[in-house]
Amino acid sequence: MPDMPSPIVEVAAEDEPAVLALNNRHAAELSWLEPERLSFMLGEAFYARRIGALEAFIMTFDQDARYDSPNFLWFRERYPRFVYVDRVVVAAAARGRGHARRLYEDLFDHVRRAGQAIVTCEVNADPPNPASDAFHAALGFAEVGDAVIHGGKKAVRYYLRQLT
Repeated sequence: MPDMPSPIVEVAAEDEPAVLALNNRHAAELSWLEPERLSFMLGEAFYARRIGALEAFIMTFDQDARYDSPNFLWFRERYPRFVYVDRVVVAAAARGRGHARRLYEDLFDHVRRAGQAIVTCEVNADPPNPASDAFHAALGFAEVGDAVIHGGKKAVRYYLRQLT
């Protein structure tokens, strides 16, 4: 019998130390978080899920979140209703198992059930992230803009997927 995939479950308070550790191992791609900031963000999240003990996680916000990320604010200025994917990360030992795709597909179902129709995200353009660009294109995201942020230290591309 083939192995059953690890379940997708809501991130709980007891998961925060492991989420923080995984996030901060990928701070260059995401952003460094302190424990208090992570707790705040999870409290504002529209959808925050993990796979397994912590093989992967995703955190998103809708347009009503109290969140000050320049990328989130870029979408808020342009779209009255949306869900923004702030971060998704897969642990190195769990890569290649389809976890990111599973998290996105589960998110899309959750977004539809909530009456939302737009999912957004950003991908680094500088430093470049061609694997993420290709992944998001394969999921049906289209580029809708770009920006230089953090005082010129980072350039990003903004993506949007319209759900049917």
